[in-house]
Amino acid sequence: MRVCLSIVLFLICTTVMSFHSFAQDQELDLEDFIESNFSVQDENTNYEDIYEALFQLYQSPIDLNKANRQDLQSLLLLSNIQISEFLDHRAKNGDLLSIYELQAISEFDLKTIYEILPFVSVRETGLQADNRPLLQRILNEENNYLIIRSDRTLEEKRGYVSSDERERQYLGDPYRLYTRFRVKHTDDFSIGFTTEKDAGEQFKWDPTKDQYGMDFWSFHAQLENQGRLKNIVLGDYQLQFGQSLLFGAGFAIGKGSQTVATARRSNLGVLPYTSVLETNFFRGFATTLELNDYLDLTTFYSYNPINGNVQLDSAQSAEEFFSSIRLTGFHRTESEIAGKNAIEAQNFGGNLLFNTKRENLNIGLNYIHTIYDRPFFRQPNKYNQFEFGGTQNQNYGLFANYYWRNFHLFGEGAVSTSGGVGAIGGFIASITPSLQTSFVVRNYDRDFHTFYGTAFGESTRNINENGVYWGMKFQPFKKLTFSGYYDRFNFPWLRFRADGPSKGNEFLGRVAYSFNRQIKLYAQARVENKERNVAMDANPNLYGLTNAEKRNYILNLDVRPKGIVSLKTRAQFSEFLFDGDYSNGMALIQDINFDFGRFRLSTRYSIFDTDNFENRQYVYEKDVLYAFSIPAYQYTGSRSYALLQYKFSKKLQIWARYAQFRYVDRFTVGTGNEKIEGDKRSEVKVQMMVRF
Repeated sequence: MRVCLSIVLFLICTTVMSFHSFAQDQELDLEDFIESNFSVQDENTNYEDIYEALFQLYQSPIDLNKANRQDLQSLLLLSNIQISEFLDHRAKNGDLLSIYELQAISEFDLKTIYEILPFVSVRETGLQADNRPLLQRILNEENNYLIIRSDRTLEEKRGYVSSDERERQYLGDPYRLYTRFRVKHTDDFSIGFTTEKDAGEQFKWDPTKDQYGMDFWSFHAQLENQGRLKNIVLGDYQLQFGQSLLFGAGFAIGKGSQTVATARRSNLGVLPYTSVLETNFFRGFATTLELNDYLDLTTFYSYNPINGNVQLDSAQSAEEFFSSIRLTGFHRTESEIAGKNAIEAQNFGGNLLFNTKRENLNIGLNYIHTIYDRPFFRQPNKYNQFEFGGTQNQNYGLFANYYWRNFHLFGEGAVSTSGGVGAIGGFIASITPSLQTSFVVRNYDRDFHTFYGTAFGESTRNINENGVYWGMKFQPFKKLTFSGYYDRFNFPWLRFRADGPSKGNEFLGRVAYSFNRQIKLYAQARVENKERNVAMDANPNLYGLTNAEKRNYILNLDVRPKGIVSLKTRAQFSEFLFDGDYSNGMALIQDINFDFGRFRLSTRYSIFDTDNFENRQYVYEKDVLYAFSIPAYQYTGSRSYALLQYKFSKKLQIWARYAQFRYVDRFTVGTGNEKIEGDKRSEVKVQMMVRF
């Protein structure tokens, strides 16, 4: 371990000395932008939605002459002071004539301008606006693309090997296929579809099993700003209002290295759904109407069958019921196919939003009604007896946002049919231009049921939790930034692996230093304490609670000079303490990237050593456009990959990626149908993007 850490420190020192003199711009790399700004990586974050939101902003930037406070807030890069200063500047001086006018706003330093520049623009209006017919605008829109992708694991998995237990075997081939098309113009229209076949799924036409070639299809058509019709979406969509207690979608990150801005949510309204995650979206239609200068009304209806386990048990119900909802989206085996679209789910409701002309106050009412075609009865356990059961659920909610000087106060409360209440409130304040802080309080009852909420919290769902969060970001001068948060939470009722009310807390501290725009260094520490079950010595059938503490440390250096080569060096280390036992894990990562203009090559070699599952290391990896790789480095071994990107022209790009895990302490990889005989796992992926 000491030798490995010494190697990393040596690489960091030599890299700084070798490249410190370079200071030039490079084209924006969205993957690196996400990693550097929101770099708490785990399996619960939907990075596909994050990338989608940023990529669409990159392709169709926000028009600064039309942007409101919510639009600017959704960038997650501007403080309250900066947003207020910009709106005041625009109100006093009129529309911006050029993007460079941002330099005239006192709170916009060069660092801030460089960060937001890829996502904002100043577009022509008035007589220069595009007034062509809709069909002509769509056919001539330059912001369009078609993506075709295929990937597979090279080694043979157990699920593809012949066996007598046919219902457990994968029925399809080991290739994953993906196609995506979208044409979009910001604030005007969006049309697109996404389709996917996972590895192990069949590619066939069988309407009786809801399969039409590919296993999953998604489509949307959106039209905006047609008089008082502000927005209409047909097909697949998501909703985001208030603090996402009932409607949560899009750019919702939660706790991370952006310790202030991500504590709140924005009213993004109706958003087209373009992901291949096969749950938690709506399918039908949604509209937003401007009733008058102050009121907007959004209504929606959705009919979207979901995957689940359907059973018949007269002890619980005389009719069929379902005991769980399957979130993986896999339909590889007979049993998985049997649960495909087995539950009919309908949702309808809406939002009434009030806005003042000054945009300093907005108040909203939310309503959603969910209906299943058969009752939901979970497998009985102590910890889930207050979970939702039955065929229908309703939620009523109220939220508000108030902006006063450099303070943003926000809150939302909701109630479900069960009588359970969920509530969240807090504020974000820019104390000085260099100091920002956030404070959030939340309380979600053990019987509060919301199916589409993604409000701020410790758990992945807003139920059985209360807590207090405090975040801070301090920038004493432009090159140095300190940030951190402290979150204390309680779980009033039992939960998985905790047979009693439990509590915990989490701390993150981060210091980042920019030598210049090309050389950046940060160090980050994250400590989480959470109670869980421990066997009692007197009676092994009884459990008590004791604290489990996990510590994670990251040291990361980015060097991006003008030229061909750029480097990234990272060291990760973790410790886990539970019931007197101590274990640890580490990963050492070295990236070397080459940029030859049209041709780019990204490479990595890393080694890792972890004592157990608790010390697995999540590490972000570069991947083809719209694909994400954040694998868990576990056991002892090495990880390497090479990603090739070639840009033939503005119309055509291709990617090819090869990645491999190689282990030194085991002779099989994976379990069950995913089991591989051998000490390595290799993946290959190719992708093509065409613009029309």
